[in-house]
Amino acid sequence: MANTYTQLYIHLVFAVKYRDAVIDKSWRENLYQYIIGMIEHRGHKVYAIGGVADHIHIFVSMSPTQSVSDLVQEVKRGSSIWIKEKGYVRAHFSWQEGFGAFSYGKSQVSNVVNYIQNQESHHAKHTFRDEYLAFLRLFEVEHDAKYIFNELE
Repeated sequence: MANTYTQLYIHLVFAVKYRDAVIDKSWRENLYQYIIGMIEHRGHKVYAIGGVADHIHIFVSMSPTQSVSDLVQEVKRGSSIWIKEKGYVRAHFSWQEGFGAFSYGKSQVSNVVNYIQNQESHHAKHTFRDEYLAFLRLFEVEHDAKYIFNELE
């Protein structure tokens, strides 16, 4: 796109279905590298990726050539297939439906990167549920809490 210039920083957050803690430390970094490759192949830039066993955070500078929803859909689909092909999870693996996407300005980049890189220590004190609801409140996203998390039936 000639003469199109953007600076779009988006913090993506999504969870494993039912928030199952199945993203094991032994292969987590491989997953992150795979996802980074998928995102950068589509013309976006990843500033940070991290998470814990039940969810993931990705901080990306978005190209205007793809919507946030399309990118997340492709990342979830591609990484689910990759996890299954690698045999990392014995049972069926899938990401929970939906995602969070929060925008930031250039002056906030280092703070968001630091936050994502310190997910292990952050989640020693806070649950994913509390963290996610805090993001929704902070960004004043209207929501109904009963539809945010799928519970195991």
